[in-house]
Amino acid sequence: MSDLIKENELVEVAMQIILHAGDARLKIEEALDEVKKFDFTKAKEILQDAEECIRQAHVAQTQIIQNETSGKTYEASLLFNHAQDTLMTIMSEEKIAKQMLEIAEVLYKELKK
Repeated sequence: MSDLIKENELVEVAMQIILHAGDARLKIEEALDEVKKFDFTKAKEILQDAEECIRQAHVAQTQIIQNETSGKTYEASLLFNHAQDTLMTIMSEEKIAKQMLEIAEVLYKELKK
């Protein structure tokens, strides 16, 4: 496989990761807006959508990693590194958003007593 094809493949996968991760970030923000309105059910649904976006990004990333473990080599790519960093950051944001949702639910229930 030519270097250009491998480079294009890596760019394409990096963009998929960035796009899916970006979609997840938007959904996380949307879910937190629902938490502010105390609509915890809707927030959970939106976070599930965010989780699916993250899963899709992770699948794209895993494709490259599996290729490399099978012996396929890629040149170092700043764009791919950025994509992985973006995905990890948004995975952390999702985790924190879920914890914030749980905390908000507990506080809301306590205030309603």
